[in-house]
Amino acid sequence: MSSYDVIIIGGGHNGLVAAGYLGKAGAKALVLERRPIVGGAAVTEEPWPGYRINTFSYVAGLLRPQIVDDLELSSYGYETILYDPQSFVPFPNGTSLSLWNDTEKTQKEIAKFSAKDAAIYPKYEEYWDNVLDLVEPLLLAPPVPLPELVGMFEGTQAEELVRELFLLSAWDFLDEWFESDEVKISFATNAVIGEMCGPRTPGTAYVLAHHNIGVLDGQRKVWGFSKGGMGRISEALAASARHHGVEIRTGVGVRQILLQNGKAVGVETATGERIHATAVASNLDVKRTLLELTPPDAVPADIRRQAERFRTRGAALKFNAALDDLPEFTAAPGRPGPHHRGAIEIAPSMEYLEKAFDDAKYGNFSQHPFLDIEFQSASDPTMAPPGKHVMTCFVMYAPRELSGTTWSEFKPAAGERCLDTIAEYAPDIRKQVRHWQIISPEDIETTLGMSGGNIFQGDITPDQIFSFRPLLGWANYRTPVPGLYFCGSTAHPGGGVTGAPGYNGAHALLEDLPKLKKGEFPRPGVGPGGTS
Repeated sequence: MSSYDVIIIGGGHNGLVAAGYLGKAGAKALVLERRPIVGGAAVTEEPWPGYRINTFSYVAGLLRPQIVDDLELSSYGYETILYDPQSFVPFPNGTSLSLWNDTEKTQKEIAKFSAKDAAIYPKYEEYWDNVLDLVEPLLLAPPVPLPELVGMFEGTQAEELVRELFLLSAWDFLDEWFESDEVKISFATNAVIGEMCGPRTPGTAYVLAHHNIGVLDGQRKVWGFSKGGMGRISEALAASARHHGVEIRTGVGVRQILLQNGKAVGVETATGERIHATAVASNLDVKRTLLELTPPDAVPADIRRQAERFRTRGAALKFNAALDDLPEFTAAPGRPGPHHRGAIEIAPSMEYLEKAFDDAKYGNFSQHPFLDIEFQSASDPTMAPPGKHVMTCFVMYAPRELSGTTWSEFKPAAGERCLDTIAEYAPDIRKQVRHWQIISPEDIETTLGMSGGNIFQGDITPDQIFSFRPLLGWANYRTPVPGLYFCGSTAHPGGGVTGAPGYNGAHALLEDLPKLKKGEFPRPGVGPGGTS
């Protein structure tokens, strides 16, 4: 008899979401996390006394409100702080553009660069609201095959949707809306963040859409902080799961998935312990799950080839720092200022962003990188000692494999390049930095088990979304191995701290558990979201 109904490999936020729903439904679930803390990429650590750093993931907003409500996360310490302005983009000539939560305030900012763009901005916002009306119901559900998705529209409307979201580059898409390069770049960074793509890469318009699904405080298309750090999200999820009877073990890695008569029946830990279950859910990516943890003869050759081809190229590093004070930006003198309470984007033009990508295509860290900078302590004093601050920067482009060097050798140079770039807009940054660290794509891969250091467990470009993710014919959280399921970002709807893959994976498991306990297995590719 199985010891557990489900064993979940990996205590990242999606694994914890899955565990919470399984436990709430009465299933006996066990979460195994290799690291000494839960959360995966959604953790907050203290590399220097008193300075709390969001080591990997750093912004909130994508976590689906239904999950927050269903798992009662607010009762377990989950609280958010909304950015306002959402972003601040300084330019070399001393001007800047802020995107506020208030449409009229943003229009005034845009009008500094183009009256025409300011006038069209409300229609741009309306466009994304219409897209979200379509996409949001599809997030907490098995993926709709793309032909069916397009079929929700009629005539030229369907064709226009496909052209704009799935075929256009972000550059071309934004060209059709705006004339000012300053306005375009203020939106374009969300179209490439985390992806080994430039703004001219076809399909990046969809990546822009993916990063517009945030909901906080009842507002759409917004970002914010998790009060106390990203780790608070994971801690709340773990507390909710434990409340519903889930067992969580940290410091326990998994060596392999155990099979019996071709069915997943448990796991063997890194120490050799064998733990049995009716089913196994992997919060790891498709490569780690099917190519490393599953015995080779259990995965058909064509499926292995698909998993090998699934793109998991790392594109970014984290630059984290402890500060004596907030830096002062030439384009917005004074501190603290409103711009310190949101995202600061160092990418002054579309061409700058594309050239940064050009370096990475040939295995080099960008000579002039794009930095997405946050000072959470400016809004949340719990993150640093009194009067001090923390800074976290998401930096692109940083390929997993460097040409002519290694990340261990190159980290000091990468850190200096980040500081040099910030200093062009905030000249006193070096005076304020007390400590800093680089988290490279290699660190992301080795520490978190994310193949290639890809923060999304796989690119979220149009060829790897919806029914294409992660495998053709297996987009419904089930795998070719009976009893083995996906519940992480490698599955629909992809990366970011959404919780949606965990929600969907848990519901696929709950549907199948009665059959699995009877020894009946779902047929290949059949089930909600199946593509056969």
